Amino acid sequence: MGARTLPEKGRTAVVEPVPGEVVTFLEMTSPEQLRAGRVADGLTLSATNDEALVRATIVRVGAPYRWPSAGWGDPAWAEWFADPRHQSFLLRSGDDVAGIVETTAHPPYEVEIISFGLVPEYVGAGIGGHALTLAARLAWNLKHPALDEVRRVWLHTSTLDHPNALRNYVNRGFHPYRTQTRGHVAPG
Repeated sequence: MGARTLPEKGRTAVVEPVPGEVVTFLEMTSPEQLRAGRVADGLTLSATNDEALVRATIVRVGAPYRWPSAGWGDPAWAEWFADPRHQSFLLRSGDDVAGIVETTAHPPYEVEIISFGLVPEYVGAGIGGHALTLAARLAWNLKHPALDEVRRVWLHTSTLDHPNALRNYVNRGFHPYRTQTRGHVAPG
């Protein structure tokens, strides 16, 4: 999902309008709204502090969908990793990195799934529903010093993302609450 906004400093992308890009904002307001996807055996989600691996995975996942962060340079990444609200998690299938989930805590009650996606080798492998189930459960149970009990999990997706992205979010129980047509910040 091309959900990240660029940090104020260290900007390495240029604004390039993409006519007709539609951004859909989705939310869950209760963990009971989550509808689990079909289980993908061996798929796990775990926290990581490996900045080089996070960067490499974001590029692998996001470049095909023109995620702004896929084109960030060192200053933008340094600013991203320095923000204590952000946490990174790797989806793994066995020992392989299958994708990434990144969250941002919005005190006092909200968690944004700021990045969610699979590396190209796992796109179309039938694991996206379970991967998103793991991501949503993680967001609902996120422990962060700035958060009280999580009351809302939200994200946004774009028509530049994978064609099945929006359907997967809705099938997992996320409800659209806003759409917006805009240009796009593309890697430069």
